[in-house]
Amino acid sequence: MSHRNAVNGCRLVAVLLLLLGASAGDKHIRRAHAAEHPEHTAHSSVGLDKVVLVIQSQRNSFHARRGGQRKAEVLKQAAELGQGVPVVLLLHELSEYEGDWSILPVLPYLSANYGQSASWFFFIEEETSVVLPALLQVLQRYQVQEEWFLGKRLQDNEASIIHHYAFSEDPSSFSYPDPAAGWALSTPLLQRLTERIQHEPPKSDFTIDLKHEIALYIWEDGNGPKLTAVPEFCTETKDNCATTFASYLPNCGDPVSKNDVFVAVKTCQKFHSERVPIVKATWEKDAGFLEYYSDVTDASIPTISLGVPNTERGHCGKTFAILRQFLSKALPKADWLLIVDDDTLISLPRLRRLLRCYDPKEAVSLGERYGYSLLQNGYSYTTGGGGMVLSRVAVSKLVSSGCHCYSDDAPDDMVLGRCITSLGVPITHSPLFHQAQPYDYSETLEQAISFHKHWNIDPVVVYKHWLQDTHPRDEL
Repeated sequence: MSHRNAVNGCRLVAVLLLLLGASAGDKHIRRAHAAEHPEHTAHSSVGLDKVVLVIQSQRNSFHARRGGQRKAEVLKQAAELGQGVPVVLLLHELSEYEGDWSILPVLPYLSANYGQSASWFFFIEEETSVVLPALLQVLQRYQVQEEWFLGKRLQDNEASIIHHYAFSEDPSSFSYPDPAAGWALSTPLLQRLTERIQHEPPKSDFTIDLKHEIALYIWEDGNGPKLTAVPEFCTETKDNCATTFASYLPNCGDPVSKNDVFVAVKTCQKFHSERVPIVKATWEKDAGFLEYYSDVTDASIPTISLGVPNTERGHCGKTFAILRQFLSKALPKADWLLIVDDDTLISLPRLRRLLRCYDPKEAVSLGERYGYSLLQNGYSYTTGGGGMVLSRVAVSKLVSSGCHCYSDDAPDDMVLGRCITSLGVPITHSPLFHQAQPYDYSETLEQAISFHKHWNIDPVVVYKHWLQDTHPRDEL
């Protein structure tokens, strides 16, 4: 080959490489532009029959009933609309595994059963209302052959302990979806995630804040798609909304009586003068029956010693002693047991309103749900700091099962969770309970029943701002 031909050949190769590179680059540019300006995206032909709608329901009878009602509402709306019928699934019915609530474990099921027929998977809460025509208009803006992660955008203003201080230098640079407004995955993305979770579990064994951790897993250190903000995915009612949200504190009637809730506060001698006065200055007055359980007896509070020494780590021994005490004849017979730390701030009136939704004749374990090793058939548990609520039936099952602490300083919430899971009692989640402080959550946080920890805050101010009702309902 002549020198000129060699040069011309090199030039041709270079031009082809540039064209290929430009084509790939253009694809990314077009996609980024479409995400920011979806009105310019070519429309996809998507009918309701191409949508799988997953209601993030729970196994407890109240939540199962609410999920069933939401499913019936969606199907009735679809029938009236006459544009096809979506597949509507209740999350808690997809398998017997409790860990399905963390979404990743259930993706293989969704992919295997609906990956060939569906274009979109849309996840909503039990209390999320959906306007199907508006939802279709949203989904038709995006090419279904591409990977899309859609939702109402939430961001952290400050680095948060519940998000493992991710993006600590610029927390607002990362977005995650508001589950109350609904969020969607295109089928190509769901299928790739399904393949990935087979060999690459999340970096943390703990599931703490599902919405953030799902977004982080999808983002894949910058190799996966970021969340695309959809203004029609709403929590409040406004024009053109495809979704709206009612409340995490449903109105199930009058609150249960003060005397139906026994409150056990875990404390120890070194915090008698530091933390107990804050409980007394804030929420103690709203309790019908309350006792402070400590490692020593202190008549000035008063505290009760359970004969379990204080430990620096977990408090499993103390908590199991409280369970036995609750069932003893020494205490009034209440339907519900609330176990809290001495640095928990809680609204008992709101808790009593929430408890009206639940049947005390069932085994109920209620609070903020965390998970451990859920992709490897792990277990869920109710976090201790946010408050653990148990029905008397659940306490009786626990105590009679013989389940026990492997040491007094074992993590009580995790041991309880493992025991409750082995008994087939569902861990029921409420986003109103919080293991951390208000400022560790997104700015959309409005309603709350509890917060935890007194670090770098004035707990009385936090209680008055977040938990004290200005016009409390009549006490029963």
